[in-house]
Amino acid sequence: MNVSTHLLRCTGCGERIKAGEARSNFRCRTCADLFEVEYPWSESAPNGEKQPNRPNAGALKYLWQERRTSTLSIDQSGVWRFRDLLPIVADDRIVTLREGNTPLYEMPRSAESLGMNWLLAKHQGMNPTGSFKDTGMTAALSVAVAAGFEWVACASTGNTSAAMAAYAARAGLRSLVLIPEGKIAWGKLSQSMDYGSTTVQLRTDFDGCVRVLTEIVERAPVYLLNSVNPYRLEGQKTPAFEMLEQTEWQVPHHVIVPGGNLANVSALGKGFAEMKQLGFIRRVPKMSVIQAEGANPLYRWLQKGGEGQLEPVVADTRASAIRIGNPASWKKAARMIAATGGWCEQVNEREIALAKAEIGAEGIGCEPASAVTLAGLKKLVTNGRVGREETAVLLLTGHTLKDSEYTIQYHRGDLLTAAEMAGASEAELARHAALRHEPVVLDAQADAVLRMLDAARKAPTA
Repeated sequence: MNVSTHLLRCTGCGERIKAGEARSNFRCRTCADLFEVEYPWSESAPNGEKQPNRPNAGALKYLWQERRTSTLSIDQSGVWRFRDLLPIVADDRIVTLREGNTPLYEMPRSAESLGMNWLLAKHQGMNPTGSFKDTGMTAALSVAVAAGFEWVACASTGNTSAAMAAYAARAGLRSLVLIPEGKIAWGKLSQSMDYGSTTVQLRTDFDGCVRVLTEIVERAPVYLLNSVNPYRLEGQKTPAFEMLEQTEWQVPHHVIVPGGNLANVSALGKGFAEMKQLGFIRRVPKMSVIQAEGANPLYRWLQKGGEGQLEPVVADTRASAIRIGNPASWKKAARMIAATGGWCEQVNEREIALAKAEIGAEGIGCEPASAVTLAGLKKLVTNGRVGREETAVLLLTGHTLKDSEYTIQYHRGDLLTAAEMAGASEAELARHAALRHEPVVLDAQADAVLRMLDAARKAPTA
């Protein structure tokens, strides 16, 4: 695999640099915007359409399927199985935990409730550390290994730290995690600790952690692994390839993505765009982003006309994975939404909790941040932006066990405040009641359990 032909292209001013010329914060020296990885055959590359050695779609489809029967770890990875379209590191420098190859679930109950014919969920929570971050981390950390770094670091609301710590441990690197004190789910924090990372809680929010980390990587030989790193997005584009394989190359009409730091929608959009550029598909899906109402800077910016600079917000939502008030990749996300004809919506805490319970009722489960996709899809269907006959794919970004305390509080009825429930309709209240399943305490008698089962049999199901 030829890894010397790619460049980094600024998504703002278009300046191109070699990989080794990137600054420690991965910002353009000219305009301070972010980079993306560009290959000779990329749509943005000069003469990309006329590149004589462009990858062959038919041959690659066959090769990618053949690799699934291989015993090599890089072939069993759902990222590196597609390494022909991310030639960023030599094969012998790849660090993998056999990430990717995640399931694409049908969502029949939710589809019926929405009046849709077909609704799917791509569950990235089924990755090794339980979130979509693994697909990007295997790519960026492999580049760090190839570049000879001994330390890697990230600021995190939880999932990034877990993924980075795991892959750093696998590679034998040392890792530093900066997290906002008291604003991370313990299930996620425990992962970075278990994988041996140096974990530091700062008395600030996520954006404050990013600010401190940016200074650290400028002053010390530490490799930055937040999503401003363009190699993260190269790994995170591969679920788009998987979705197409899993639907026999039938492009969904809509892909709905949670909005936190806003890199994921641009990564997936890049993957679909590359598939179109190389002739795998003829169109790309509409990419839509859903934000929590308490952490909605992109939604607010677009509602005001989408001009000027994004105004950060003080993020406040129980969906901790997207509790980000100043997202680094907002320009990339805005461009991707506009380019594909998608939308940005916001959902409140009550809507997120209900959607999470409904996904759980499908037997799937996800962390709260993932559930914003279903909550947002409801609004898109209601507003006529998603047709009932169209196909939509929800991106579920994290496993349900990432934030088990949230789930427990919901089913005990302790999660939402009276103020948060105040705007609920009678139908919505009934739906919440039907979906809550608080543990029952009984005497140790079979008759007591049987009476409970009989009562449950007569009760309406969710």
